Amino acid sequence: MYAEVWIVLFLAVVPLLWAILAFNALVRARNQVRAAFADVDVQLTKRHDLVPVLVESVRGYVAHERETLDDVVRLRGAAGKPRADADSEARENALAGAMGRLLALVEAYPDLKADGQFAQLMRELVAVEDALQYARRYYNGSVRDLNNRIQRFPGLLVARALGFTEQAFYEVARVEHRAAPQVSL
Repeated sequence: MYAEVWIVLFLAVVPLLWAILAFNALVRARNQVRAAFADVDVQLTKRHDLVPVLVESVRGYVAHERETLDDVVRLRGAAGKPRADADSEARENALAGAMGRLLALVEAYPDLKADGQFAQLMRELVAVEDALQYARRYYNGSVRDLNNRIQRFPGLLVARALGFTEQAFYEVARVEHRAAPQVSL
């Protein structure tokens, strides 16, 4: 009689413990994705803070290229909107494209490239872009781990029952944005 009670208790407790462990692993993975996205957001904010200073340092040298400068400023403003919506990635891609055009424009001005303040800004921009690339890779790795937990059996039973959803990878939409802008100082 005692053996039957222990068997029933074992069959009730083991699945419950497994469900608790699976839930905790899903929560941990979801929080890692959120933290990784926040890291990307920090790097994007740093990039956005550099853009106006960079534009102002270029403006004095290339005043007749006002359209390119205005595009960069306008797109920086748009990209600075909250980054949790569906269009945030497209705004970031547009800003990256405008920055690429600005940097291509700079190539035609050797005096500007020789300017100490501009050179320092470019070093900062390169450092931010490197950190941003790392943050995006980390975010995508976190998303992969979460999505794997959500998609694999038997974890998907807990994930579906408790409303865990797959997350999208951070992807650069257009091919010309996949390569980092070439900068020579």
